[in-house]
Amino acid sequence: MGHFKFKLSVIFLLWALNLPAIAQQTLPEKTLDYFIDKGLKASPLLKDYTNQLRIAEIDSLRLVAGLGPQLIASSSAVYAPRVHGYGFDEVITNGQNLDALLTLNYTITGKARRSNQFQAIRLQRDSINYANKLSVLDLQRAIVEQYITAYSSQQQVAFNKEVFKLLSEEEKVLKSLTRSNVYTQVEYLTFSVTFKQQQLSLKQAETQYENDLFSLNYLSGILDTKIVLLTEPLLKDSIALMPVNSFFNTRFEIDSLKAVNQSKALDLDYYKPKAIIYVNGGYNSSLMLQPYKNFGTSLGFTLALPLYDGGQRKMRHDQINLQLETTAQYHRFFSLQQQQQLSQLKQQIVATSDISQQIRSQIQLIRGLISVDAKLLHTGDVKIADFIIAISNYLSAQNLLKQNNINRWKLIGQLNYWNR
Repeated sequence: MGHFKFKLSVIFLLWALNLPAIAQQTLPEKTLDYFIDKGLKASPLLKDYTNQLRIAEIDSLRLVAGLGPQLIASSSAVYAPRVHGYGFDEVITNGQNLDALLTLNYTITGKARRSNQFQAIRLQRDSINYANKLSVLDLQRAIVEQYITAYSSQQQVAFNKEVFKLLSEEEKVLKSLTRSNVYTQVEYLTFSVTFKQQQLSLKQAETQYENDLFSLNYLSGILDTKIVLLTEPLLKDSIALMPVNSFFNTRFEIDSLKAVNQSKALDLDYYKPKAIIYVNGGYNSSLMLQPYKNFGTSLGFTLALPLYDGGQRKMRHDQINLQLETTAQYHRFFSLQQQQQLSQLKQQIVATSDISQQIRSQIQLIRGLISVDAKLLHTGDVKIADFIIAISNYLSAQNLLKQNNINRWKLIGQLNYWNR
């Protein structure tokens, strides 16, 4: 009977150390992609950028419409009475005036100016597109990091349940052995303290997982308080270092093109003449002489040619050149930082992988020690303190492995973020 009880205990020990908690298997599973998809759909900022892009498209249409002829209908009436010879001079006012006109205005815009205006709108749209994509990346990175944190808490719960089940089973056996005077009451109480501490650790881990999961839901825009089972985050690190055309370089390229566009617009405004032609027709009369004949038409034009601006154009060009210089300096500095950061992240990922291998080897040794101690424990040939030490070492090693895995996942997330 004792031999059978020993074999049963060893089988249970191996099962508890290698299988996750059964309770978690019954929970609905959620993946990292699920939370990312929900977060992107719920983000008001991304919706804002989508609307800004539509506004920029409308600006393009408005510009096209504004380049064509503009037809304006207008009407006015004036009456300036004279009483006993007092009143406005009729030579000026004609006493009264009535007009109803249709006016066609057309601003002559050169090809260079039109091209410059359209380019300014395209650059604005490109800038919004970049901000939108950057916001997507930032939100994805935040969700990935919180998902890793929540998944780590979930793993901690599963591990604490495994250890708790192991200690719970052994507690029953030790209680019986203590009653048989194989172990002293003090030794049993020492084990009981460890058992109670593990029970509290399990409760604390469950509470922490709930908080981390709720934070993940909050970040993803999910209104749900149910506990779910998170699947392992499948993150693959990109192998190549920074590509030649990095996504983050787009920001500096757009800023430079905007400055060049402003410079061209400045030259067009200060050197190119502006001309407007107009044609109107309708009724315009003072109502004093044959008003029924005062239907007619007129045409004309206005021309503006900049001659001297007090050196303002050169000052603005100097300002734009300084902006270009600043942008180029930021670009160079960012490129160096990005390259250095990517290299460091790759080294850290390799280092964490090596550490994980060493920790797994240590865990295997500790498992073997626990199996031996469990065997001796049932015969009274090992001290309970030694068994507790083995369990503590197993806890520490597993926690160290999980923390190292978390660090590796987060490093991979950062690498994937910056390596674009």
